[in-house]
Amino acid sequence: QVQFVESGGGLVQPGGSLRLSCATSESVLRIYYMGWYRQPPGEQRELVARISTGGSTTYADSVKGRFTISKDNAKKTVYLQMNNLKPEDTAVYYCNTGVTPRDSWGRGTQVTVSS
Repeated sequence: QVQFVESGGGLVQPGGSLRLSCATSESVLRIYYMGWYRQPPGEQRELVARISTGGSTTYADSVKGRFTISKDNAKKTVYLQMNNLKPEDTAVYYCNTGVTPRDSWGRGTQVTVSS
């Protein structure tokens, strides 16, 4: 069963930065597009960034220019660099495959943006 283990969240002030990490298997990174998703309190989960097997990236309009997704197949890790964070970025962040998410979601990592 594919597993995703997210880390790197925390409390940050508006305008601050965080880098999230997602550990998974190398085979998943080589075969599938990968995505970072987020679920704000009381809302549905949404895709915010996606990276193809070849490294091409796409972003939701709400994070474009502020977030950067990347991956390191050798380290079996997907990253999300988040800059200029805003209060509306507060959410639990998850990673999963980026086109059709697998049923096995990780626990996610909480990001709270507040002064």
